[in-house]
Amino acid sequence: MALPAEGDALFPAPPSLARGAHVPSLAAYRERYRRSLEEPQEFWGDIAKEFYWRTQPSGSFLKYNFDVTKGPIFIEWMKGATTNICYNLLDRNVNEKKLGDKIAFYWEGNEPGDSTVISYSELLHQVCQFANVLRAQGVKKGDRVSIYMPMIVELVVAMLACARIGALHSIVFAGFSAESLCERILDSNCSLLITADAFYRGDKLINLKQIADEALQKCRDKDAPLRTCIVVKHLGREALVSGGRCGKSPPLKRLCQDVPTPWDAGVDRWWHELVKDASKECEPEWCDAEDELFVLYTSGSTGKPKGVVHTVGGYMIFTAATFKYVFDHHPEDVYWCTADIGWITGHSYLTYGPLANGATSVLFEGLPIYPDVSRMWSIVDKYQVTKFYTAPTAIRLLMKFGDEPVKKHSRKSLKVLGTVGEPINPEAWLWYYRVVGEERCPIVDTFWQTETGGHVLTPLPAATPMKPGSATFPFFGVVPAILDECGEELEGEAEGYLVFKQPWPGIMRTVYGNHERFETTYFKKFPGYYVTGDGCKRDKDGYYWITGRIDDMLNVSGHLLSTAEVESALVGHASVAEAAVVSHPHPVKGECLYCFVTLRDGHEFTKALRDELRNQVREKIGPIATPDYIQHAPGLPKTRSGKIMRRILRQIAKNDRELGDTSTVADPAVISQLFQQRCEAAE
Repeated sequence: MALPAEGDALFPAPPSLARGAHVPSLAAYRERYRRSLEEPQEFWGDIAKEFYWRTQPSGSFLKYNFDVTKGPIFIEWMKGATTNICYNLLDRNVNEKKLGDKIAFYWEGNEPGDSTVISYSELLHQVCQFANVLRAQGVKKGDRVSIYMPMIVELVVAMLACARIGALHSIVFAGFSAESLCERILDSNCSLLITADAFYRGDKLINLKQIADEALQKCRDKDAPLRTCIVVKHLGREALVSGGRCGKSPPLKRLCQDVPTPWDAGVDRWWHELVKDASKECEPEWCDAEDELFVLYTSGSTGKPKGVVHTVGGYMIFTAATFKYVFDHHPEDVYWCTADIGWITGHSYLTYGPLANGATSVLFEGLPIYPDVSRMWSIVDKYQVTKFYTAPTAIRLLMKFGDEPVKKHSRKSLKVLGTVGEPINPEAWLWYYRVVGEERCPIVDTFWQTETGGHVLTPLPAATPMKPGSATFPFFGVVPAILDECGEELEGEAEGYLVFKQPWPGIMRTVYGNHERFETTYFKKFPGYYVTGDGCKRDKDGYYWITGRIDDMLNVSGHLLSTAEVESALVGHASVAEAAVVSHPHPVKGECLYCFVTLRDGHEFTKALRDELRNQVREKIGPIATPDYIQHAPGLPKTRSGKIMRRILRQIAKNDRELGDTSTVADPAVISQLFQQRCEAAE
């Protein structure tokens, strides 16, 4: 099947999916979208009615200002209404909807065979116990709690326990360094840290407590107020009398091995000892809809990370609605989001959105290619996953190993596939669609950000004809626009800056402790709009295509090129598994293209291949886009969430070893390797 050009034949959703779908057709989407814009209070009010409110929303449903020239930026949804998000995710499902015995999570460990389940009632009891523990430790409404944990059930318990008592959780991905953890603890002034003894990532042991201790020492050196560290005994669970997984399913030896855990009796407390006698009942803290729910730091490539703040009411109804409609969730579904909870995807679409809908989810601790490259598909079959959500990075990684590891598993349960984190190149989209989904599963290619809280551009699986690589249309209540450099709105087919004209319930409210930075970053460049920082084009059919971060655009001889477009052209070659493109100074053009390519297994990087790749880019985009440099890259520098760090690649291209902060690089050895190979590429 040839890749359709923009505006040509689309990939329709299978008719069978429309039967029973929440949004069964494009016409139904358009009608609901129209209502969300023309009657926003009624539209979102109907969704809000699905939840419990201690004090009902009343009066003005929405107040906001997006224009810095008219005063401070602010957004308020349902201010004055009171609720508790944990109560709505757990108590409401257990007591009102009678879902107590339903499985909330299948937990799948790092090693095959290490697994357990937790029901909604069990999750409620554990959350209440730990919420009581937090209160006993002096944590109160408005306090900040730092969470630094692997993908285990206690991570979900900890974040919901914070939400139950009105404390803000600040979750730090367990792959971050001690310096990164310290920086986030200090910025949000956290008073308590929750971590684990250790965990395995593949076959590598990560002594998490040791890293946490290094962070705490750095915090003490800066007079931080953090006074307590609660530690989950994740390895060595066999020794626990109760509450451990080892009693529920036969564990592998590795999970039940004990590891030396550094300990400070004045600071450290074992989780299992604290919860042992804690009550399984805990009255929730009733919060205003605009009270802060959590802080989550963006891992930007430059500058100090921003503490993105989301609030209780708007975030709750937006993540619930986007999860329901974008994945077309039904009670019998088994849903799997592969993201780590340390990122916004894990917050919105592994915890809050699914639980708000009473969903059953898979919580996966391991890696996609450990212990073998078919691990993900074996998990799909094991739990009969129906809705699967992962990143283009993972898809491209798995593509490298060919079709056989996928096809040796059934995957017949799959109904909807999703992508998140970055634009997916059409070639990876097609492999995902044809091989993984067998041309029967629509792909929801979702565009959103930590700051947006949930999906803002996305297909709906039974309603939206798909174009490979396009995020398609806006979600309900979301009004996108494309601006030129002067801030003028562009109509019809256009390319420029992606902005949004009005708020949706899940949009961030501020940068923690720095509202001025919030206004400067997102609203100052184009007053009256929320500025995403992404480039975008709209085709003749009205489909939106994300072209990449604006700072990833290249100006070659006066022509603006997107890195995503060039990368897609490179990956279109049968030899290339992944590509990254950055700008390089050029004495005539101003900038030229420097390309890094990772090859599929079994392919060799040769001068002939380099010439083929140059010609392919030239043919697909035009002579102006012909790369000056193409370098073989056995690996690319990425954050631990899988995003390519083009800032570092730009320095490698210039042979400049002043790289700045590299603490978020997943594999620093890749950088040295690329520098070594650079000279040959530049000749």
